[in-house]
Amino acid sequence: MSNSLLTLTINGHEVHASPDASIIQAYAHADNAITANVGCMGQGVCGSCRCMIRKEGEREVRTALACETKVEQGMQVSFIDYFIPEHIQYYDITAIGDGWNWLEDTQKAFPEAEHCRHCGGCNRACPKGLEVENGVAQVVAGDFGAAADTFDQCVMCNLCTLSCPEHIRPNHLGLFARRMKAARTLRPVDLMRRLREIDSGKMKVEFDGELAS
Repeated sequence: MSNSLLTLTINGHEVHASPDASIIQAYAHADNAITANVGCMGQGVCGSCRCMIRKEGEREVRTALACETKVEQGMQVSFIDYFIPEHIQYYDITAIGDGWNWLEDTQKAFPEAEHCRHCGGCNRACPKGLEVENGVAQVVAGDFGAAADTFDQCVMCNLCTLSCPEHIRPNHLGLFARRMKAARTLRPVDLMRRLREIDSGKMKVEFDGELAS
């Protein structure tokens, strides 16, 4: 074994890896077959490689994504298995109105959101370092645009849901805000450009062989 390789423990297995490897790469190149916790390799969705890590010489255990965290000498890694929350929200974006009743719609779909304890557990659990607690408050206040920006880099790993004592499911609340913003405020850039060309006369459109006016 090359002296340049680092030694760490992943799911109880000793693994030797290049210093440039991520945790998921190190585990993939080890003798242990990967059967779960991998989203970007055809076995799930982004956020599946959530894990807990403890660095050598440290007592603190922190959350991380194995795909973007590089290995370190003596690091201990434990993947967090997939879990299904007890309560799952269902809603239909197409049935939501023009925005005047969004607060009521949110309360119906996510009644727990108003009960946030502001404990900060979701912030500490987020491997992307998002201000999750603030995003929840933004949705409750009706600021869906700000909330969509707050949750923009969310990978739906569900760790904030796992840490929430009020079972708010913050990442799904953030996804709800992003969908609301996209459905009601965003328009395809290519479509807007084409409509402008038609309105200006730059592009002519024909219907059944006749030129549209």
